[in-house]
Amino acid sequence: MIKEEEVYKIGLFNKPHGIQGELLFTFTDDVFDRTDCDYFVCSMDGILVPFFIESYRFRSDSTALIKLEGIYSAEAARKFTNVEVYFPTKYVNESATADELSWNYFVGFQMEDEHHGYLGKIIEVDASTANTLFILENDEEEELLIPAHEEFIKGIDKDQKIILVDLPEGLLNMDEMESEEDE
Repeated sequence: MIKEEEVYKIGLFNKPHGIQGELLFTFTDDVFDRTDCDYFVCSMDGILVPFFIESYRFRSDSTALIKLEGIYSAEAARKFTNVEVYFPTKYVNESATADELSWNYFVGFQMEDEHHGYLGKIIEVDASTANTLFILENDEEEELLIPAHEEFIKGIDKDQKIILVDLPEGLLNMDEMESEEDE
């Protein structure tokens, strides 16, 4: 059985393309093209299920047409419409640097600052604006927003799922001041 901590989200199947069972795939990470893994993991009715890739071809820098093994018609492909696609973390190159990984890879990691210690667990990545943010939840179940900038990252322990950062002075204080103003 595949566990959530063994995968990370890389995209979404959109709609069938053509009549041969191809799917339009919108992705945030092209890791499937850079590794030797020949399957995706899809969330089907709340269960993580592997599906082998028969072939794929890129349409743009964020979309591809995917042909899964055993899916030979548009009708069969329709079952994958709006299905979230995940990638197994064990196939991510051990020597990969932060700039070669999708920010979504870090969901589930704990973040520690060199000066302030434990900050929280990354529960989500907000890439809806020009400045991508890690959304952390700390022990008090408060959300903390941290900019996802490579220059802040000082180390990544993939085995322990920890990111060590050195945040600029005042960044954490600004967040605390905003929450005090809200009260």
